[in-house]
Amino acid sequence: MADPFADARVLAAKQLSSGYTWAECPRWHDGALWFSDMYAHRIVRLDDDGTPHTMADLSQRTSVNGTEVIPGGFGWLPDGRLIVTSMHERLVLAFDGERFTVHADLRDLASGPINDMVVDGDGRAYVTQLGFELFQGEQPRDSPLLVVEPDGTAHALTDLGGMSGANGIAITADGSHVFTAEAFANRITVLDRDAYGRLDGRRVFATTPSLPDGICLDDDGGVWAGMPGVAVARFAEGGAITDVVPFDAAEALPPACVLGGDGRRTLYICAGLDVMDWEESRRNRRGTVWQVPVQVSGGANRP
Repeated sequence: MADPFADARVLAAKQLSSGYTWAECPRWHDGALWFSDMYAHRIVRLDDDGTPHTMADLSQRTSVNGTEVIPGGFGWLPDGRLIVTSMHERLVLAFDGERFTVHADLRDLASGPINDMVVDGDGRAYVTQLGFELFQGEQPRDSPLLVVEPDGTAHALTDLGGMSGANGIAITADGSHVFTAEAFANRITVLDRDAYGRLDGRRVFATTPSLPDGICLDDDGGVWAGMPGVAVARFAEGGAITDVVPFDAAEALPPACVLGGDGRRTLYICAGLDVMDWEESRRNRRGTVWQVPVQVSGGANRP
């Protein structure tokens, strides 16, 4: 089998911080890297030297349905409040710095745990869902993207068809396109987005050599995707791989990445080793964060 990375520029990442459970959903916000330390039930912000600070702690929250409260994708509303997916409660929670409230209840819309999320400039959130109970051993099934409007009302984008394990999701700087990684179809999908936040024109942007997880965008039209167990890679439209950040699968499985730093020209990568066994993840704390300079900028793309 041909090496899918044979023509790609090889980049070497350096470890910035360690001691996490499963590090996921990185964001660049107010000059700092934020991410979900999922099985520690918290949102973390890192200093430049990798020192962590807990910015939102969900460990004392009482679940509405008896499931564990696991934070996934997150973003910010125009009023400054953080919103985050509580994956297994199937809720989007809002945090004002002191307490959590329910921003949107997606239990009637989601057929499995909700997952990642990106928030536009108006406070509209596009939410991905697994579509099935992965952690209970169910077989994959397609499910639609979900949208939470700025007022907290929600609906499913059934007219776009089902997504195959939609995971990472991002919006271009000009707001004209939304990208998502269909993890169980090994592809990155792009959709047109109008001025009212409506999506249409679903099509394949790139196929991937391995399961794509979290994604981010750059100003040159590339999509960076974490592929746990393999690498992080940059895809051009049509599927060409221009850059690759390889990882040793015994050291780190990289699910997600974001561009940040000065000029947003540093790629930050979240990684871990224990994703399916939550207790093992908490015991071992083998989650890590990595960084590598790149030649492109994240600009005003979201996240």
